[in-house]
Amino acid sequence: MFDLPKYGDGICLARMAGLLEALGIDRARLQRISVVVTGSNGKGSTAAMCAGIGRAYGLRTGLFTSPHLLRFNERIQLDGVEIDDDALARLKRRVEAAIATVSNSMGEQFGAFEALFALACLHFQESGCDFAVFEAGIGGRYDPVRLVGAHETCVTSVDYEHVELLGNSLELIVSDKSDACAAGGTIVYGENCRDLRPHLAEYNRGRGCTPLFIRDDIRIDNGVTAASGQHFDFQFGYHDFRCLEVNLPGAFQFNNAAIAATLFLLWLQRERSRKAPDRIEAAVRAGLRDTRWPGRLEVIKQDPLTVIDVGHTPDSIRQSLASLTALHGADDWILVTGASRDKKAEEIIGALAPSFDTIICTAAHHKGADAQRIAAAAARANPKAVIRPAAAIEDAVRLSQELAKAERRRIYVAGGLFLAIEYATIAKGGSAEDLKFF
Repeated sequence: MFDLPKYGDGICLARMAGLLEALGIDRARLQRISVVVTGSNGKGSTAAMCAGIGRAYGLRTGLFTSPHLLRFNERIQLDGVEIDDDALARLKRRVEAAIATVSNSMGEQFGAFEALFALACLHFQESGCDFAVFEAGIGGRYDPVRLVGAHETCVTSVDYEHVELLGNSLELIVSDKSDACAAGGTIVYGENCRDLRPHLAEYNRGRGCTPLFIRDDIRIDNGVTAASGQHFDFQFGYHDFRCLEVNLPGAFQFNNAAIAATLFLLWLQRERSRKAPDRIEAAVRAGLRDTRWPGRLEVIKQDPLTVIDVGHTPDSIRQSLASLTALHGADDWILVTGASRDKKAEEIIGALAPSFDTIICTAAHHKGADAQRIAAAAARANPKAVIRPAAAIEDAVRLSQELAKAERRRIYVAGGLFLAIEYATIAKGGSAEDLKFF
């Protein structure tokens, strides 16, 4: 959308602060109304559920996420509605003018993600948002969302990703993500961060941030996962909500739902301490039950049953595979897989291949690793599987659909975000080459 590189001239929070000032963003108000979601996996689902709770509570709610899956406008939503093209174009012109002024003054170039974050802040301010949920792009320490100064943030999960930027240990990665929180704030950590609790207690001590951990400080129990519906029990402080329904499929969504609810409850306690308990519980229930978020174990066709998943780190791949079998059973699947060139293809394919006897290996148009490379990794991980390379994603769609119908089987598409979305687009009659990712 912006004629800018993805990243600007290196790390510089001052550049971003200058842009917000040039646009007249009320930073104090932005801080009061906002929460920030960081993490390796689960950020989008968590942010969407948190925003859903805010809407159900009756707040005018903004949501900023990335990446988009089908349309750029998905990234900026107000009360569940994507920003329209006219508003996007109008705000884009204002952001571009402010960028030109700040760039000339500082002698530095902005990145496209910085520009988009500023546009979201402007849209939420002009729309009079009562509550806003911001998803981080990469990390938290130098991500634009740190400029929000949120007192309530989270780290949904931690995994090895963007190690060249965040560090090559889980301690370094989770520390970077934790820094999105303002001094004296509260950080909610997902279940897979629990092993890092001693490190995080010391890391956060100096800034006076309070760490809270799912399953330790925030209880989730009695989770039920089924294709017909999911629910779990939630307890935090004096809030004790039984049988919360979660619309998004997969047992891993209990973690995300609990984080989303806790973030909202913490924000509500600080910002609006006068509250009605019955109204809060109703909002949490409705927000979790009604949230829709595409791409995570999403059923895109019924005949043959075709499920896609956009997870693209080894941990998210393993979690989604476990939930797939819990929801739909482990038998009669054809795997369509691939990975992006910049991801850990060997580890991703290694996590998937052993569970399938028929594997179609392909490459997405956007950043897809060579299909033969994927096929070789699959063969190493599962020498007994029948492996069918498909050089183009279009061939993989056709081949998988034909095999599934002929053999009365089901299709699971996993390994990368671009792979899953391109497959879904083609399967629904669209063109993968027309998709524009950022």
